[in-house]
Amino acid sequence: MHVEATSGLVLVFCTMIALVAANTSFAATYLEFWQTDISIGFGEWQFHHSLHHVINDGLMSIFFFVIGLEVKREIVHGSLSNWQQASLPIAAAIGGMIVPAGLYLAIQYGQPGMRGWGIPMATDIAFVVGCLALLGPRVPHCLRVLLLSLAIVDDIGAILVIAIGYTESLDGRFLVLAALSIGVVQLFSRIGVRRFPPYIAAGAIAWYALHESGIHATLTGVILGLMTPAKPVLIPERFREYLHEKQLEFESGRWSTRSHRAEAVKELQQISRETVSPLEYLEMTLHPWSAYFIMPVFALANAGVPIELSNLSDSVALAVILGLVVGKPLGIVLLSWIVIRIGWAQLPVGLPWSMLIAGSCLAGIGFTMALFIDGLAFGADGQDTAKIGVLAGSAISGMLGMGLLYRASSYRAS
Repeated sequence: MHVEATSGLVLVFCTMIALVAANTSFAATYLEFWQTDISIGFGEWQFHHSLHHVINDGLMSIFFFVIGLEVKREIVHGSLSNWQQASLPIAAAIGGMIVPAGLYLAIQYGQPGMRGWGIPMATDIAFVVGCLALLGPRVPHCLRVLLLSLAIVDDIGAILVIAIGYTESLDGRFLVLAALSIGVVQLFSRIGVRRFPPYIAAGAIAWYALHESGIHATLTGVILGLMTPAKPVLIPERFREYLHEKQLEFESGRWSTRSHRAEAVKELQQISRETVSPLEYLEMTLHPWSAYFIMPVFALANAGVPIELSNLSDSVALAVILGLVVGKPLGIVLLSWIVIRIGWAQLPVGLPWSMLIAGSCLAGIGFTMALFIDGLAFGADGQDTAKIGVLAGSAISGMLGMGLLYRASSYRAS
């Protein structure tokens, strides 16, 4: 919660920088910078792409890897681990994806902008948590948990949309190579390989193969995240025995006369790390990098769009705005009401419908994933009118949601 809240502020700052750069005399320099050529070669093999492409397909793979880890954690240990807890956020997330997409398609059906139907489906949890943090204790804990769980399911939906909705052609040879590389990762796990470099090497090959196959390469991160073991290698009892042995070694004075003490220290570091699961360790390590570096860089590279008031009246921008501002809360509340009505879920204790409606408006903040899908739908640089729609729709949703939450919490307190 703390990382997401503060990263939301960093995202706002980077978005403002991108918007200023795109609407001043620096616009040409700003746009040209992201087209800087990045080349990696070895013999006849050449990887040749723009900086913008490397960020969206390379760095964002780590972002998606963290998403995969979060999804795995929630399924194994968290709010999605049993049906009673998961039914409400799953239903709310499904409603929050279907209704915005349907509303967008109703406006854009048969038009060139129809490909952007996935844009208003996404929720940016960093901005949502940032807004919740600004309201502090006025927001019930159960609403925070619900919105976080909803965002996790929403991410799963966005991943499926990217994999199914925005994959046009496939190269079977590279798909086979990707499958073999992922199989090697699984083999490493089964035979007990504990060092990260072999996994990184196999994962890099899988990323390249998926990149060349026609499926978006960032899905490699999701797959590897879901494959990451959620149980520690070393059980607490064994670690306790190991620490007891080391304690006796210190008390007896054998430590001061022992040779190769640096190796013993290194062994202790490795064993200590193995008392937590690889999933927990990697999520703790990578989450700050994803929140404070990858997402802000993505915002700098993708949020810069020339602001023209005429773009707001474009049908694509209007469809995105309506999807985020109207479709998101309508879908979340409607599906939540249905599953509660038929007895599949219960409204959390202490969460009135007014709070749920206000929180569902916040879910209309669809920044990072929405811009990402915009690039898939309308080309590498996306479409300006769609970006304007994302920025305007997210801003309206944020202000509306915070206003309603403040009002609902004040009414509740009185």
